[in-house]
Amino acid sequence: MESHGGDSIARFLEERRIPFVFTLCGGHISPILTAARRRGLRVVDMRHEASAVFAADAVARLTDLPGVAAVTAGPGVTNTVTALKNAALAQSPVVVFGGAAATVLKGRGSLQDIEQLSLLGSVVKQAFTLKRNCDIPGVLAEAFEAATTGVPGPVFVECPIDLLYPESLVRSWYGDRSGRDESGGFRQRMLQFYLSRHVDRMFACSFDEMPVHPWAPENIRVEEEMVKAAADQLDQSQKPVLILGSQAVLDPARAEALAAGLTKIGAPVFLTGMARGLMGPDHPLQMRHHRKQALKEADTVLVAGMPCDFRLDYGRAISRRATLIGVNRSRRDLKLNRAPQMAIRADPGQFLIELAAYTATPMPERKDWIDTLRLREDARTDEIRTQSGEATGGVNPLHFLQTLDGFLDERAVLVADGGDFVASSAYILRPRSPLSWLDPGVFGTLGVGAGFAAGAKLCRPEAEVWLLYGDGSAGYSLAEFDTFVRHGLPVIAVVGNDAGWTQIARDQVTYLEDDVATVLAPTDYHKVVEGFGARGFKLERLEEIPAVLEAAREAAAAGQPVLINVLIGKTDFRKGSISM
Repeated sequence: MESHGGDSIARFLEERRIPFVFTLCGGHISPILTAARRRGLRVVDMRHEASAVFAADAVARLTDLPGVAAVTAGPGVTNTVTALKNAALAQSPVVVFGGAAATVLKGRGSLQDIEQLSLLGSVVKQAFTLKRNCDIPGVLAEAFEAATTGVPGPVFVECPIDLLYPESLVRSWYGDRSGRDESGGFRQRMLQFYLSRHVDRMFACSFDEMPVHPWAPENIRVEEEMVKAAADQLDQSQKPVLILGSQAVLDPARAEALAAGLTKIGAPVFLTGMARGLMGPDHPLQMRHHRKQALKEADTVLVAGMPCDFRLDYGRAISRRATLIGVNRSRRDLKLNRAPQMAIRADPGQFLIELAAYTATPMPERKDWIDTLRLREDARTDEIRTQSGEATGGVNPLHFLQTLDGFLDERAVLVADGGDFVASSAYILRPRSPLSWLDPGVFGTLGVGAGFAAGAKLCRPEAEVWLLYGDGSAGYSLAEFDTFVRHGLPVIAVVGNDAGWTQIARDQVTYLEDDVATVLAPTDYHKVVEGFGARGFKLERLEEIPAVLEAAREAAAAGQPVLINVLIGKTDFRKGSISM
């Protein structure tokens, strides 16, 4: 078969060891998809372009490779905007190939032709466009470098349709449109001449002889003086606290060394975002509750891999008397809202590993501080256990989540997509291992669930992937159960179904005395997925929980995607949780 631009892109992906291309098909990008499959890449076609990008995002978070998606022009590209911005704020290295109108037809009313680069310019880290086949290797190399270096993020590569299809076909297209009849007159002949020259420039290089641009992972240097200064500060501290964000675990290969380093540093640790699970479910240094109180009492706070944003009350959650150490790849995030006394621009994971080598204070010297925090942890756990026993008019969601936590195995991957029910799960479910918790990140995007779950199951086929849905968020991506079935991805989804947008309703009704737009129906989501070929369970009573969880596990082990529709009652567990 004649080589073409789509094959050049697929060849590049093959050489970079990219295992998956997520997509929703479209004529503009068909050459990329067919060539990718011929070269052995797994093409996973989703039911929405946003889900395709979310799946690519999950791959980027769980592996040392960028996630890749390909979408068609116009509405295919615009459907990715939310997912791309979510990846940008989560600092996920994602590469999206977008189809585009033919190079000579841009701005002339071609099908699905819009100005895509300016549209995505504020959304992605960098946007590129291809103009000649000679550009493909260099532009792709630059795009992958942009996605993975410095502060990682998504990039967009615009691929005009006439650069993707075989040259002979493209020449026939242009010939057919302009006509070859010499009787057409001078004007017609000049148009044909222009089009022929344009195609000559587009295909100036041989597809079969295009060079491969080498690429190596970024090596960010950590300044030894800053490591020693931070180590000295921690060694002198009596009440240190460490907070780790997603950026600390950008390199999955370092997770084990990072966890060991945190143990050696010996300070209490709060984990957020993708860092959840880094230290396992029960590490004595890991704290999960009363973070605000700990930060007010701490004398040294090290924030690694996240800014002082709303999660830290814009820096106000940290005592002004404390020494603040910030470690981040981003210059902006380092000093956002509150400038630390030590602002260290470095990869947080690498920095903490090197910091452990300099830290002299063993854990026992901080025993009183750690015991104080641990007593608060235990008290909060007891409170939750008591609340889980209260009658709620349906399945108590806290009781269900506690039962699920005891049911999860050591390889479980948890995907969080929702409001009240899913936020409650963050208090109760304990991720078992590094990189086993995926949530949207600071953008708070609903709809990530099915895409994240698909990417996670493909990366870790041996693991149980549990997709935690609110009944509101489930509406965004429930059709992806069709994708799970077609591609053999036995994900287990749980819908906390209380027939409403409860996280919004709780405060809206309290402050504004109106439930407008927050009421849903108690939909039979388990029947919906059965229509796609998955297995559905309806759970209405507490005593059913163990049997239903076991049946769901057995169905997934047999290769069938599952959804458990849990009819939960309403609680005040997260009363007053509105964020600004």
